[in-house]
Amino acid sequence: MAEKPGPLGSRTVSRNPRSWSWIWVGVCHPSEITILRPVRADGRQPNELRPVRITPNFIEAADGSALMEIGRTRLICTASIDNNVPGWMRGQGRGWVTAEYGMLPGSTGDRKPRDISKGKLDGRSSEIQRLIGRSLRAVTDLTALGERSVWVDCDVIQADGGTRCAGIVGGYVALALALGTLVAAGELPALPFTTPVAAISVGIVDGEPRLDLPYEEDSRAEVDMNVVMTGDGRLVEVQSTAEGRTFSPRDLSALVELALGSLSAIRVAQDEALRA
Repeated sequence: MAEKPGPLGSRTVSRNPRSWSWIWVGVCHPSEITILRPVRADGRQPNELRPVRITPNFIEAADGSALMEIGRTRLICTASIDNNVPGWMRGQGRGWVTAEYGMLPGSTGDRKPRDISKGKLDGRSSEIQRLIGRSLRAVTDLTALGERSVWVDCDVIQADGGTRCAGIVGGYVALALALGTLVAAGELPALPFTTPVAAISVGIVDGEPRLDLPYEEDSRAEVDMNVVMTGDGRLVEVQSTAEGRTFSPRDLSALVELALGSLSAIRVAQDEALRA
């Protein structure tokens, strides 16, 4: 590979340990080589996304399903069609999309008791499933859906941060696959989506903005944020919380921009799963 001379004929190259590509980082004596060290425990750079993999039709019995993987976080997302709507929606000519979220007992380091053993849904799961449902409804034309409901179930089988965002990403794929069966059967003329939707987590860890936080970072982040965005660049929801330190409007904008820069790659993974 040809080397690019720096000022005064000097040059500095470093080798990225993940991609094994050469990166120019500055100027030094020609005999000096600086190796870039990963700044995160998993070897990623601050603005680097974990590997994303979506396996469609993972559950054969469901109308639509996907195995959603981002890093070590894994969820099974299914979508089930019900030819009814909630009582308060009957006769309006509109459909409904809702979501449920849960974590398997063995999905975390310590066993998580099932909600049924406590007699009620815990507050975190309730808040997350409402977020997933809102995000999917934001891009669904409920009138075009007709008077039917779709239940999107997101079950975490391994948790390593970002499960709510993964539920939105995988839930959209499962929902699209389920509605695709109605299109194939001639019950819908086309998929009733206005645009795709995706989500990602960001945060400030050790004073640095970082993309796609695993549990090791999420558990000690000074600022934690989840960004949900449509395919046409509109925000559905921004959830942001300070943990141990406050943050400025400039920090807020920087984190949103960091998140938006990754969502196109996530949408590519969604598109590939739907074309498979």
